[in-house]
Amino acid sequence: MSDPTETNGPTGAAEGADSAGVSGGGTAGRHVRVVLVDDHRMFRTGVQAEIGQTAQTGVEVVGEAADVDQAVTVITATRPEVVLLDVHLPGGGGVEVLRRCAPLMADAEQPVRFLALSVSDAAEDVIGVIRGGARGYVTKTITGTDLIDSIFRVQEGDAVFSPRLAGFVLDAFASTDAPPVDEDLDRLTQREREVLRLIARGYAYKEIAKQLFISVKTVESHVSAVLRKLQLSNRHELTRWATARRLV
Repeated sequence: MSDPTETNGPTGAAEGADSAGVSGGGTAGRHVRVVLVDDHRMFRTGVQAEIGQTAQTGVEVVGEAADVDQAVTVITATRPEVVLLDVHLPGGGGVEVLRRCAPLMADAEQPVRFLALSVSDAAEDVIGVIRGGARGYVTKTITGTDLIDSIFRVQEGDAVFSPRLAGFVLDAFASTDAPPVDEDLDRLTQREREVLRLIARGYAYKEIAKQLFISVKTVESHVSAVLRKLQLSNRHELTRWATARRLV
């Protein structure tokens, strides 16, 4: 798939997906048009293979995008019913896509609904995209069958969350106070925050590279940048810093 905005890409295997149950998810007679937004081509290819067998799943993948500008262009052109949206994207992240697509979400006759699909399970990421207008948030460990079910539920207007993430949203919206600003955390890019959390959870560099679809050298660069920005000396201090802020 040479152009991230083109449709009907090649097939592959999605991360954490359970292909065995895709055809039996009760989708008979239902149809939904979907756009995939993720900056990792391999992951988009895998999701396309997992959910895009329209005759079996009822899901028609009508477009793909790898960054914010591409996403807004494709979503505007195709007007899908559901967008699977990664949180961390070049060009401003999933929140920026939501901001720029707000008129499409507000369309009373043909609303475009968003379901976040991300490797991140951090509270600030979940709350950020939900405040931006997404109808749900699931992590990339979801099975193919459950992802298809989640897509149809969002199409119908339901809110869908991976089990442990719903609590973040309830806690956030139960409080009338705005979340405190963490100036240290704000110095980090979205990708640096992802690496920070995984390092703090004890992941090795190779494991982080595999999970985030980046090279080990890139992981090392991100860790060095995080340590420099936070004025920390090693990963042990980084782990203590992240734990104190409940980022782990």
